[in-house]
Amino acid sequence: MSDSQIWQDAAENIHWYQRPTRLLDDSNPPFYRWYPDGVTNACYNAVDIHVEQGRGEQAAVIYDSPVTNSKRSYSYSELLVEVARFAGVLASQGVGKGDRVILYMPMVPEALIAMLACARIGAIHSVVFGGFASNELAVRLDDATPRVVVSASCGVEPNRIVAYKPLLDQAIELATHKPDQCIILQRPMQEATLQPGRDLDWEEAMADAEPFELAVNDLAEAAVTAQHHVARHLINDFLHAFLAAKVEVGQHGIADQAGEAIGGEQAAKDQGDGQHPPGRAQRAQLAEANRRDGDDGVIEGVEERPVLDQGQAKGPATDHQRGERHQPPALAPAQVLVVAPSRVH
Repeated sequence: MSDSQIWQDAAENIHWYQRPTRLLDDSNPPFYRWYPDGVTNACYNAVDIHVEQGRGEQAAVIYDSPVTNSKRSYSYSELLVEVARFAGVLASQGVGKGDRVILYMPMVPEALIAMLACARIGAIHSVVFGGFASNELAVRLDDATPRVVVSASCGVEPNRIVAYKPLLDQAIELATHKPDQCIILQRPMQEATLQPGRDLDWEEAMADAEPFELAVNDLAEAAVTAQHHVARHLINDFLHAFLAAKVEVGQHGIADQAGEAIGGEQAAKDQGDGQHPPGRAQRAQLAEANRRDGDDGVIEGVEERPVLDQGQAKGPATDHQRGERHQPPALAPAQVLVVAPSRVH
């Protein structure tokens, strides 16, 4: 089987709002664009689809922190409720498709919930490792120009508690760009003082929020191109930033629906070869180019799939070309995502 056929087959494991007719745009190396005209939603593929297909009570995430001596487990149904509600929190603060959200969080389930919530509404999330120095965070604030920052009152290391909120406050003071809102997860180890008019308490905001539901019967505003959320954010941030530790996923679990993990180790390498999805270095270059150009994340492509002629399908129009909904693929039961021990919790 050719590499092209492998990635065409991989696309069959993804639910599409608009099915891709092109496989790869490699006209501008190293800025490779996979499935450039496909439209999907990473959150739907990671969460909703499992609930719809009868696996709502199956464990989706198990959080086990020996540092804080705490354990939590989320079923797919429970995860969907949390993600949809936090997406509603972000939407209520004016966050929409193409807006940026910085996540300055410890390694807690709420960080994952915030990532998926951003994907749900089409926002671009940028993960900054919790506890980074204020001046470094300020640089990232000016670079990403986020509408909202999501953070926590503190992080917990084996021998100390790191207060995040003072670091965040100083970073905002140093930065030229000021976020409209900060959403703070108050942790019992050390609570933070919130700034009236700018800071929101996570729990209070969640209690008042309306869940953000996806309009799966049409091309929802939350749906964005496959390259933008699937290849870059779920894989890059999920594996390299949020977990920073061992992740175990099933053959058809969260990571393999996101595109890059399907291809195995070669697909995750930083230096792509045009036959595998771009790695972290290439995605960073692509993100920087998009930021300079004012790109909202929707990427156009020019190269056809090998089975198609100049990007146009042969024969009668398919249901997807007529704008009808693509039936989600039936997936094998997804295994549990395990968050292994790490240094900061």
